[in-house]
Amino acid sequence: MTKKHFCYLILAVIISACSTNPYKTTEKAYDQQLKTLENQITSKEAQPIPAAAVVIDTTYAQQLKIVKDTLSKTNSTYLQNGINTEWIGTVNFNLRKPSFVIIHHTAQDSLQQTINTFTKTKTQVSAHYVISENGKVVQMLNDYLRAWHAGNSTWGKVTDLNSCSIGIELDNNGFKPFTEAQISSLVALLTKLKKDYNIPTQNFIGHADIAPGRKQDPSALFPWKTLAEKGFGIWQDEVLEPAPFDFKIEPALRIIGYNTKNLTSAIQAFKLHYIQTDTTSTLDRKTIDTIYSIYKKQVQ
Repeated sequence: MTKKHFCYLILAVIISACSTNPYKTTEKAYDQQLKTLENQITSKEAQPIPAAAVVIDTTYAQQLKIVKDTLSKTNSTYLQNGINTEWIGTVNFNLRKPSFVIIHHTAQDSLQQTINTFTKTKTQVSAHYVISENGKVVQMLNDYLRAWHAGNSTWGKVTDLNSCSIGIELDNNGFKPFTEAQISSLVALLTKLKKDYNIPTQNFIGHADIAPGRKQDPSALFPWKTLAEKGFGIWQDEVLEPAPFDFKIEPALRIIGYNTKNLTSAIQAFKLHYIQTDTTSTLDRKTIDTIYSIYKKQVQ
């Protein structure tokens, strides 16, 4: 090898060494943003809710295992066609934000019983918030994380409500009225969530809405009209316009959001939310006109 060739070889090695990671700067930016999001998710500081009595957070970070599993870099993955994926971190990303709020009642006898249920692995159920009869608000999971509250459910074309919603449980056995303090705290919490995540008005719904026939919560005693008046959900017109003669019930319910594979259950779920004094599957004139009223608001 001549001296000239040796110099070219050394130069090539130097250039190669300097260009082994052309994304070093963006990888650093990725790592920094990742750390910021990690801190945001694992922070357990109680957040004030205007007009709410108390906000309590529980210890859950050790159960998440999110830092390593879902917030870290991804190694090369072998694909079936023999290609290995390559990791290059982007600098343009953030956490996913919820777009629905699903309201439940606990069907249990106390706030403490619900907390015990949500802190046992074997139950496989949880929610982001629980609100007691006296208005106390317990937050059990960061808003950005996926709670297990909706189960097998659909709303419109959304088939995984757990991945895009916040679940709120109200301490109520399903047979008694909700307390004024409880609803006051709920409204305060919904006000915060709607502002924080820009949740559409029509996306505040109940467990029964997304799981017709399977769930009945919150019960017919829940004040949906009051919530709708405050901007959380929609409500029918005070004076119902008669539905047209050719108005089709099933497609209208589907457009509103209901799963109509079992039409009887869908009608009952609709009436549980919007009629409440009658939760049978009977399609009387009031029910038909109410469906028409909600349908018109949903498609506006």
